[in-house]
Amino acid sequence: MAGSLRHKAVHGVGWSFIDNIASSGITFLVGLVLARLLTPEEYGIMAMIAIFIAVSNSIIDSGFSNALIRKTRIERVDYNTVFYFNLTVSILIYVLLCLAAPAISVFFKEPVLVEVIRIIGWVLIINALAIIPRTQFVREVDFKTQTKVSLISSISSGVIGIGMALGGMGVWSLVGQQLSRQFLNTLFLWVYSKWHPVWEFSTESFKELFGFGSKLLLSGLLDTIYKNIYYIVIGRFYTSAQLGQYTRAEQFKIIFSSNLTTVVQRVSYPVLSSIQEEPERLREAYRKVIKITMLVTFACMLGLAAVAKPLILILIGEKWLPAVYFLQIICFSGMLYPLHAINLNILQVKGRSDLFLKLEIIKKIIAVGPIVVGIVYGIEYMLWGGVLTSFIAYFLNSYYSANLINYPTSQQIKDILPTFLISLVVATFMWGVSFWDISVYVLLPIQILVGILLALCIYEKLHLDEYLEVKELVLSALKRRW
Repeated sequence: MAGSLRHKAVHGVGWSFIDNIASSGITFLVGLVLARLLTPEEYGIMAMIAIFIAVSNSIIDSGFSNALIRKTRIERVDYNTVFYFNLTVSILIYVLLCLAAPAISVFFKEPVLVEVIRIIGWVLIINALAIIPRTQFVREVDFKTQTKVSLISSISSGVIGIGMALGGMGVWSLVGQQLSRQFLNTLFLWVYSKWHPVWEFSTESFKELFGFGSKLLLSGLLDTIYKNIYYIVIGRFYTSAQLGQYTRAEQFKIIFSSNLTTVVQRVSYPVLSSIQEEPERLREAYRKVIKITMLVTFACMLGLAAVAKPLILILIGEKWLPAVYFLQIICFSGMLYPLHAINLNILQVKGRSDLFLKLEIIKKIIAVGPIVVGIVYGIEYMLWGGVLTSFIAYFLNSYYSANLINYPTSQQIKDILPTFLISLVVATFMWGVSFWDISVYVLLPIQILVGILLALCIYEKLHLDEYLEVKELVLSALKRRW
């Protein structure tokens, strides 16, 4: 049983990672091309809409997908009930968004937003159609199928977006990319899924699932608003160009931090849910997930901060140079995102959506401070405040999760501190290399090489369990391939 669970988790992590590379990774590469063709102002316009789309998607899902994943026995009526709820709410929200478009345009002082919102809003309905098929694949830890879908949709939408940008369509190329990606993603999820809706709706099923999901909905809304609130603040009190610079920095962070967080959440939640009634086994599995995840996260995020300047100059050019400092700051808050996700997963696994909601409320109240500071003093101060609140949020999350599985915060810190210190030392050496007066095309490879070699030397010397686990997984994957 333990072996099969480990196999399922490893297999799931592998395909989930590939899935995220296929979707976010390809989208990121496409974004590099688009960043050279488009202006920071055009990216800023799309960022102004981001919070409305993100909040709308949270309301449409309403925590039902997590409720379905957690439920041990699923009936046909459960899926149909959630499907029709999602679809109905998505249509209603789209209508409201269309009506609110003129007011949003006035708020941001961007007339083009009216038309853009009314077109991009169709992604809400399209995404609602994909929720049930996607949830089924997650329940089955079948990320291989999702990877196929991501490859098709990401590559195809990327071609469409670049083609529109080359045709001089400006911000509409970003709209076209997002719409086509979501449409193709939904279309092929339905193609590969064996599920088809039946006209039925159960009030009893709705109440049961919503009882758990509603608290996650409120928590998700708070988290979504917080994640996107910087877009509103920067878009309203600063320029669209500055907002565009910030969004570019976010995209670089997302490719590492947010994708890793997504992988960990998608795989660990169903796997840990399957052993929720075995306390000792759950604790050890949870501990292993944290140690391995943070080894990779610290290395990636601190390393990214060290190479930020030459990386941005090479990939997207000098017009995006202001994004460097933004990126370096948010790397320090981004490195804790996977840790937040893992701790919050335990609350969901244990069915404590009430604690989940309580924590989100407390953390978002604390987060108001940096936002106010940012409005008064500048974007950089807001981002540094975000780093501080990220650390505070970790201690809050870990405190409550620790009590549920007997894994105290002090033990967590003891487990992850070695990998943090190693990554910090390595990143410091990499950053020191950045002061060499040589071409950025030579500088970046040297920085990366120094970082990899130094990290490997230290880890091989110390023989940390998490490093040995990662090494084993990588080597076994390579053997299977060759």
